[in-house]
Amino acid sequence: MMIDSVTNFRIVGLGGMGVLTASQIVAQVFFRQGYAVKKAEVHGMSQRGASVCSDVRVGPQVWSPTIPAGEVGYLVLLDPQERPLYEAELRPQAVVLEPAMIEKARLPHSRALNVAMLGVLSRHFQIPGAAWLEVIREVFPPRLHAANEAAFLAGCDSP
Repeated sequence: MMIDSVTNFRIVGLGGMGVLTASQIVAQVFFRQGYAVKKAEVHGMSQRGASVCSDVRVGPQVWSPTIPAGEVGYLVLLDPQERPLYEAELRPQAVVLEPAMIEKARLPHSRALNVAMLGVLSRHFQIPGAAWLEVIREVFPPRLHAANEAAFLAGCDSP
């Protein structure tokens, strides 16, 4: 899918799950494809285990990082228990991506779930996997490249 109007992503989970890293990757991938991008996040006191939410807005022109009420187009859940908190914010026909979509046995490490979920998300857009992997390699240190590349590909290949 190409983006011809503002598309709104909300990535949610708990502290330590990589919500902010995932939103950073999404923002950078779309920015490099020539889209305007705005990002906002809510991470409270940044304590592990607390709820974390990050919004990314992408389009030809984006004026505000704030997603209007009822306009979340893609909800990426790293923790499915967070879903009830955000369902009211979904637009009609929104896409909800949950960890159940990933074959856990294919993850090189449980901490790579955030990147695997980006693999699932990537299937909805006409952006080459290589563009996603390039950003993933830049975000993570070299010792984590292989695990995160494997996680992204597992997400791409999940049913």
